[in-house]
Amino acid sequence: MDADARAAAPSPRDGYTAAQVRAAERPLLEAGEPLMQRAAAALAGEVSALLATSASGTVREPGADAASRPVIVVLAGSGDNGGDALFAGAHLAARGADVRIVAVGSRVHAGGAHAARAAGATRLETDADPGAFDAMIRAADVIVDGILGIGAAASPALRGTARDAVARVRAVLGPEWVSGAGREPRHPLVVAVDLPSGISPDDGVVPDPTVLPADVTVTMGAVKAGLLVGPAVAFVGRVVLVDLGLGPALAGVQPVATGGWRHDLP
Repeated sequence: MDADARAAAPSPRDGYTAAQVRAAERPLLEAGEPLMQRAAAALAGEVSALLATSASGTVREPGADAASRPVIVVLAGSGDNGGDALFAGAHLAARGADVRIVAVGSRVHAGGAHAARAAGATRLETDADPGAFDAMIRAADVIVDGILGIGAAASPALRGTARDAVARVRAVLGPEWVSGAGREPRHPLVVAVDLPSGISPDDGVVPDPTVLPADVTVTMGAVKAGLLVGPAVAFVGRVVLVDLGLGPALAGVQPVATGGWRHDLP
């Protein structure tokens, strides 16, 4: 394989395990590569493009006047996916969107939270004023699912505050909205960060149906195998792969899924 092929981004038809992706990321992170910042910028770009091109006619582009600016609700977990979502929220708020942050983990990514607040994002509480939360969910144009990523526990099922928040969103928006994922028009649209929270990144298992079905999954660095196989396929919507420079590290690595087919690792 020549140098150009080795440097190419992984194929969007190839799915890798969480361990394979983390191993490919490690040398870049150790070298100080700003992977989170790249991921967040790409995520914000995809949300902006979705707002601009949605066929629903109900979403608004960032940069519109205050009365018609888009409403983006960010569900932010404790880990790097939450950081990606928060930094993306900062980009979108700086472009004029009304960004509301729902912290659903035991903590928030400090840098991402600071950037989002500095850009004008505000906190949305699930229980301080339940009526206000429900109204904001109904008013949202996009919900960004940044709850869990590939570093989650052995079981990917949502727990505690995160599960309660997702169950609440599903209840507020109703079963027709839940079943309409990926079939625009739908309002609000859901953009998952890396993978929909609650699905296994390796084999597509969905141990608890309390998941937000995504219209678009923006996956970072390489497609996770779970997005291509198993029951998770019904939750991921359109998959957008963001190139983070993992191509060289994955060039000699056997993917575990290709185009929806599962392979055995050597």
